[in-house]
Amino acid sequence: MRILVDENGLSWNRAWNITESTFGYTNHTLLPEAMERWPLSVFERILPRHLQLIYDINERFLKKVNKKWPNDMDRVSRMSIIEEGYSKQVRMAHLSIVGSHSVNGVAALHSKLITTDLVPDFFEMMPEKFNNKTNGITQRRWLLNVNPELAGLISNTISDAWITDLYKLESLEEHKESEEFVDKFQQIKNKNKETLSQYIFENTHISVNPESLFDIHVKRIHEYKRQLLNVMHIIHQYYCIVEDGMTLKVPKTYIFAGKAAPGYWAAKNIIKLINNLAQVVNNDKRVNDQIKVVFLPDYKVSLAAKIIPAADVSQHISTAGKEASGTSNMKFALNGALTIGTLDGANIEIMEEVGSENIFICGLTTDEINELIKTNSYNPYHIYENNNYIKRVMDSFKSDALCQKESGLFNWIYESIVHNGDTYFHLADFESYAETQKKVELEFADKPNWTKKAILNVARIGKFSSDRTISEYAKDIWDIKKYVD
Repeated sequence: MRILVDENGLSWNRAWNITESTFGYTNHTLLPEAMERWPLSVFERILPRHLQLIYDINERFLKKVNKKWPNDMDRVSRMSIIEEGYSKQVRMAHLSIVGSHSVNGVAALHSKLITTDLVPDFFEMMPEKFNNKTNGITQRRWLLNVNPELAGLISNTISDAWITDLYKLESLEEHKESEEFVDKFQQIKNKNKETLSQYIFENTHISVNPESLFDIHVKRIHEYKRQLLNVMHIIHQYYCIVEDGMTLKVPKTYIFAGKAAPGYWAAKNIIKLINNLAQVVNNDKRVNDQIKVVFLPDYKVSLAAKIIPAADVSQHISTAGKEASGTSNMKFALNGALTIGTLDGANIEIMEEVGSENIFICGLTTDEINELIKTNSYNPYHIYENNNYIKRVMDSFKSDALCQKESGLFNWIYESIVHNGDTYFHLADFESYAETQKKVELEFADKPNWTKKAILNVARIGKFSSDRTISEYAKDIWDIKKYVD
């Protein structure tokens, strides 16, 4: 608007029409801390002319709100670009919505929650602006490049048309009963696991069994992504082995990787927890190598390229309603890993594509969690007091079992979950998650059937190519045509 009005002399209405027609807003998260609010004091000092324009945009917009809902001052306050209060702020998400011709989320559930939970007033006023564009990944990078042997097997079996049309992978379904194809598919997975095992040893000095179930949880470290729920279950399995004499159906290697924001103390402490847990579990002879825990440092694309082709299972267990989409879930499925996940983000659409029998779903739904919040009926302390397995796990944080030389280091986890509300519903989902993990182990023990499920994940993942995503943006938002040479 500044360029068009100030530098090019356009009228306000003409400039606004161009601006709104030009911009689209893609929202990538529902988390409140990511909905940026910029202090007016900063704007006034650094961008005074821009602030004048924002005031003008807001005044014109609120006139439209008033016209649609006369005298509804609460709604005007909720929808204003300027957030009133002791320290006034510019709501950047509101500015993005008002100044765009299209607003979209990046998975079906996420896009729905934008309209029902994040900005329902805006959706009610201009529903035509809102749409969904489910995320995608490029198969050229995440299969052809990172897993060349699997890519070669697929191309030799069904042709290489999948490289530019991922839906072509559907033809692999015809080969899931082929003993030769299944055997070659499994051999490639085994080789990738051996390669990753060697990398783990070279970089962490931890020796892992490549024949064990590789259970992988790699993504940004955040409380809502619930690496902590995974850790709690590993602690549970550890105690079941060393105190209860349990023997797992199959040996398991739990692999973590991911980075925490520099100022996110809790996330960094969770990384510390994983490493401490690894020290305890990996060096306890009573475990007898039934489980190993690994945290791989310095997570990046080149490391992901080693991890993803080697996964048997990948974890995507965010608190339902918190994850926008996720794309690593797509990358893992494309490489023949089965998913453990909540009904959140793109997991829902992956389940619809691959079939509920070829994915492991656990935990509460978004609606169930919202109902607990609405009725204030979630009592994590009650769960703690009435479930001995959970109590044993949570007491390990209260004690120094995982931090013998750093007394009290993890007590905050016990307090935040048991006494301070368990914001991310770890205890609510623990039993469901633990039962799902038992099912995973049982099914992995049947290798031929497991491999067929893995093949079906590859065959049915075609929807999640970024080619499809970009085509939808081009058609529905950008209004541009495909270039044909």
